[in-house]
Order: sequence, then C-alpha cells, then structure tokens
Amino acid sequence: MKIILVEDEPDLGAAIKQTLNQEAYVVDWLLDGNEAWNYLETESTQYALAILDWLLPGLSGLELCKKLRSTNSPLPVLMLTAKDRMEDKVMGLDAGADDYLVKPFGMAELLARLRALQRRSPQIQTKKIQLKNFTLDYGTRTLYYQTLEIPLTNKEFQLLEYFFKHPNQIITRDQIINQLWELGEEPISNVVAAQMRLLRRKLEEKGCIPLIETVYGLGYRLNLGG
Repeated sequence: MKIILVEDEPDLGAAIKQTLNQEAYVVDWLLDGNEAWNYLETESTQYALAILDWLLPGLSGLELCKKLRSTNSPLPVLMLTAKDRMEDKVMGLDAGADDYLVKPFGMAELLARLRALQRRSPQIQTKKIQLKNFTLDYGTRTLYYQTLEIPLTNKEFQLLEYFFKHPNQIITRDQIINQLWELGEEPISNVVAAQMRLLRRKLEEKGCIPLIETVYGLGYRLNLGG
C-alpha cells in the first residue's frame, strides 16, 4: 500500500516515514505542496492514503486537500497540524480532510488513525484479498493457498497485493517500480525480474503455483491457474 506524506519538518517527516516503512507501507515523502500536487494530480502512482501537513511551502495542506476534492478524488486524507482550535479543525474537515491529528502526537496514534481511515474507505481492503483459492492476509503478511500458509516479506507482500488488485491486467516493469519503490530510490535495472524470480522460487518451494506470469515484451500478469 502506497502513501504520500507531505511534511516539511525533516525530523518529523523522517520519523513518520520510518514508522510507516516498518508497517510495510511504501511512502513517497515530499516537502513542498506544489511538488506534492504534481504527483497527486497524475495517475501514474496509485496512492491509498495521503498525510498532509497544514503549513507547507508552496501550496498548504489545506489547499492541497481542497484541490483534491475539487477533482472528486476519494483519496483519504489525514491532516497534521499544530493548530488545535476548534475553528481550525472545522476548517480542515470542511476542506475535505477525513481526519485531523494535532502535533505533537505519538506514532501509535498516527497508525491507529490510518487504520481507521482504511476501515472507512471502500477503496482500500484492509484485512484480506480473496481470489479463487488464494487469500492474501494483511494482518499476518501471509498468502494462503488451499492448505498452504506462505509467510511473505514486505516487498513480496506489496508485489502480490498490487497484482491481486489488478488481476486481469498486464503490468509493466515501470508501473511496478513506480508503485513499489519510493521517490528517491534508484533500484537497479533488473530489480523487478530478480524480485519475480525470488517470489516464484519461494512459491514453488512451498508447493504453490508461480502466480505471476511473464508476458514477453509487455510485462507481467497474475495467473491464478484454472
């Protein structure tokens, strides 16, 4: 699951990003509101959640939220701010924010707020994805297939999650890199092919079908068999 974080305080942004990475989120962290809007208004990256600081260089978090809602975007937004007056909270919610977290806050509360947003959002499946005889479980980071239980690394889980959410599509290498790696990361050229080989080998060793097939010259596609 990919999150866009827009926070210009370096220490706080780094702490939030580290916490979210530990929970297997992929995080694009940006410091400027204008730059963030450039990513939010494109369709090349599919964000599941947005965490926006209220006071930002360029566009403020409030302005970002208003622009999102003006495009009818359903993206869940958590607003971060030092503004704790009731009037400010009402302004943030009226701008389209789904929740509001006042600084300073604990990371446990941040994660709880994100989980609550996921539960309320029909666009996000937070517990399980089930396709045919396969179940991808968010809580345990495990793939279940018939009687098999296959624990997954964070990257393996993120990869299968992306394909399970696009079961009939051919997905290109660039789409995978864009969705599963963060801004600023520079994966080596064969990283996707290498990740696919490792995942297929793991599934085969566990007695599971490979699941992801190569469509030569185009990319990859989920193949659940039968």
